[in-house]
Parts: sequence; C-alpha cells; structure tokens
Amino acid sequence: METIRRAVRPESRWGVVFLLACGLMIAFMDRTSMSAALADHHFVNDFALTHVQRGWLGSSVFWAYGLLQLPMGWLVDRYGVKWPYAICFLLWCIAAAATGIATTLSALILVRVLIGAAEAVVVPATYRYIANRFEETQKGTALGIYSVGGKMGPALGAPLAAWLIAGTSWKVMFVVTGVAGLVWLLPWLLMVRSDFPDSNELATRKKRAASVPLRNLLASPVVWGGLMTNFCYAYFAFYCMTWMPAYLVEQRGLSLKQSGFYTAFSFCGVAVTAALSGWLADRLIARGYDAVVVRKSFMVVGFIGGMTVLFGAYAPSVRMALFWNVLSLTLVGLVTTNNLALVKLTLIPKQAVGLNTGLQQVATSLAGGVSASLSGWLLHVSHSYTLPMMAIFMFLLLGATSTVVLMRRKWAPKVNEPAEEPSERKASPPAVMSQSAP
Repeated sequence: METIRRAVRPESRWGVVFLLACGLMIAFMDRTSMSAALADHHFVNDFALTHVQRGWLGSSVFWAYGLLQLPMGWLVDRYGVKWPYAICFLLWCIAAAATGIATTLSALILVRVLIGAAEAVVVPATYRYIANRFEETQKGTALGIYSVGGKMGPALGAPLAAWLIAGTSWKVMFVVTGVAGLVWLLPWLLMVRSDFPDSNELATRKKRAASVPLRNLLASPVVWGGLMTNFCYAYFAFYCMTWMPAYLVEQRGLSLKQSGFYTAFSFCGVAVTAALSGWLADRLIARGYDAVVVRKSFMVVGFIGGMTVLFGAYAPSVRMALFWNVLSLTLVGLVTTNNLALVKLTLIPKQAVGLNTGLQQVATSLAGGVSASLSGWLLHVSHSYTLPMMAIFMFLLLGATSTVVLMRRKWAPKVNEPAEEPSERKASPPAVMSQSAP
C-alpha cells in the first residue's frame, strides 16, 4: 500500500518520469559527444590518437560508471532520489564542459572518468523512483518514456555535436553541450518532492534493504541472466554510440554531418520501438497475460532482430548498409523496455531495487567499456568493421539464449524474514506463539 499512498501525493509522477527521461537524454548526449569528436580528424590529429587509443578514450567513461553503480544503488535505497541525483548531475555537467579545455590524452580520460562516476546515479535513482510510484501494469509505460531519453540522447547528441564541430571546433562543442545541460536542474529541484529520510525513516530503510542482501542477489539465476542480457544489449547500443559515426565516415564514405544524421535516425527508431513495445506489453499484461512470458517474448524477438546488423557489414552498397544499420538498431528496441522491467522490477523484490539496479548497471557499463575498447582492437587488427559487427552478432545471440533459459519466477532473489526484536518476543502472548508453531 506504500506505493499507492505515495502516488496520490501532490507530485506529478508522470512529469517526474519525463524529467528522468530528460536527465538520461542529457547523460547520453554528453557520452555521444565524444563519438562525434572521435570521427573528427582535427580532434584525432590534435591528440595523435591511434585506433586503440580512440577505443580507450571512448570506453573511459564506462569504467568509472560501472564501478560506482553498486554504491549509487546503496545510496538511493537509503537516502532517496532527489538530492543525490541533483548533486551528481551538477558534477557531470561541469566535467563535460571541462572536456573542451583538456590539452592531453590523460586529461581527456580524467574528465571522462569523472563524467562516468557522476552519471552512475542516473539509473539506480530512476528505478527506485518508478518502483515506489508505479504498479506492474504501468511500469512498462513509465520505463518506455524513460528509455526514450536514452535513445534521444544519441539521436540529438550525434547531429548536434557534429554540427557544432563543423561550425566551430570540438572544444566549443564540449563546452556548449556541457553547460547547456544545467538548465535541467531548476525543474528537478522544483518538481520533485524531497525524499531525504529523517533518522527514524533511515533506520526503517536500512532494515528493509537488509532483507535482500547482495548474497541473495548473487545466488539468483534471474540476476545472472539479467547481467547477461544487459551486457549483450548494451554492447550493441554502446558500439553504435561510440563507433557508428566513425564507421559511416571511414568505411562508407559519409561526411561527418551525414554520419550524425544517420546515427540520429537509427536511435530515433529504437526510441519509438522501445516506447511502443513497453506500452503494448503493459496492455497485454493488463488483459491477464503473464508478465514474465510477455516481456521475455519481446526480448527474444528483439535480440534476434538486432542480429541483422551483420547484414550491414556485408552490404554491397552504402544504401543497403544504412538500411541494415537502422533496421537492426530499431528492432533491438523491442528488448529495451521489457528487459529493463523484467530484470530490474518485475522479478526483483522492491526492497532490493536500488541495489540490484546498481548491480545490473555494472554489466551495462562494463559492456560500454568492452564494446568501445574491443571494437577498437578488432578494427586495429583487421582494418575493417566486419569483425566488430560479428562480435555484436555473437553477443546478441547470447542475450536471446539467456532470456529463454534464466528468466524464471522460481529463480527470483529470495527475501529474508525480518529478525524479531527480543522485546517483541517477550511481549507476544502465548496464544499467538502457539498458533504460529508448525
């Protein structure tokens, strides 16, 4: 009943979901800006970057992002969403703007690490908010709206960054995109109810969170299945964010502006598919269909659809390569919302949403680091983008298999029974104790 009571408070929960989507969009724009810079020969020449170093630079944000996911999940489970998110948002915008004044590769990597560290709060905070405010038949729609931000970030960020680089310089692009994001803070501070706990509520939250400790999560096949599906899905998505513009410029001969446009078009497709599939899954669940079966079905079809990316690697013409690139990313959008709902909400006890989301995001961010760096190494050894796309195909196949085999209710994380206080045991009347005995 806690969820229902909180939902009727004078706070526009759908409005906050929209703000959360915008926050995610800004986070992804700040990540995608680097992919546009990596496709700019002036930026590459200024730092004399090799393919491998481009991979390191593209992946640096994800390593810090991954390392802080669990601490951020722990933080929002206990201290709420509003203030941790606001402070971290301010820090990453400042770091994003500071990228434009970096003069060495080590300085570039440092500011990207700071961005990743601060952005680590985004997903755990969002899932904690949605878990507390929405029922199962609304979670897919809420996550669909939220996930649009993750796709519109690259969709808007890629062409905007390319346009700013072409019209000014990579330095101006980083400063402008970093500072512009700060406008989000005002509506966040005005619209979101403060959920920072007092001492009594903090004690209650600690006790509730302790009922599903990390060892229970790690003992669950569902959690391990989620780690795999999140890694496999994110590997493809982050490849597109970090390497797609460079692929379109270097192997398909497009201009930087054209590569930004087609990257944007691809992410618009996945955004629409993610939102619609989340809404449709909610409608099917509301009609009585099993939530796990519905969401698993969307995920398997999406993973298989995404495998068509390999057709783009062997396409004989630029037009066909662009077609398969856009189609594969659009189809994998069927995974987006339903994977988020299934492995972070539907099959997870509410007490552990923040901690589990942080754990799952470790896999997601690890995928970003591996995707950017492994793709750079594969490009270095083969001098072609075919091997990086073959790796995507294999990871998507693993994602589909993990969905079918591991996503089962009987393997969900266990909730420990709360320990009874000694004073409560003394106060319990004998009749009650005898009724509870086996």
